Formats: sequence, structure tokens, C-alpha cells
Amino acid sequence: MEFDLTKTVVLFAAVIAVGVGALLVAPMMGTRTVLMMVLPSMAVFGAICLFLGVKHGEYRAGY
Repeated sequence: MEFDLTKTVVLFAAVIAVGVGALLVAPMMGTRTVLMMVLPSMAVFGAICLFLGVKHGEYRAGY
């Protein structure tokens, strides 16, 4: 499977949605806490990891 921008964004959003959905269903935290604190932090951390992964892939493809 070759990734382009559309597939990457859809998969990124799906992973975040599954994680947030699971936390909303679980009785651990309130809905407000999940949506105001966990969702943004998951999105930012995921974006940082995605950026580093893409850069590492570019570095590896250079050899």
C-alpha cells in the first residue's frame, strides 16, 4: 500500500477517533476531560510522531 496525503490523514484521524472513542466509552474519565485534554494531546503527539516517521523514512530512502 502506497501512502499519499489523503490516506495518511484518514488513517491518522481513524486512529485518534478509535482511541478517543474507547476512552469515552470507558468509565475512567469524564467526557469533558477526554475531549478537552486527551484529544488535543493525542493529536499533537500523533502529528509529532508522524512527522518524525516521515523524516526517518526519507532518510532511510536516501541510501
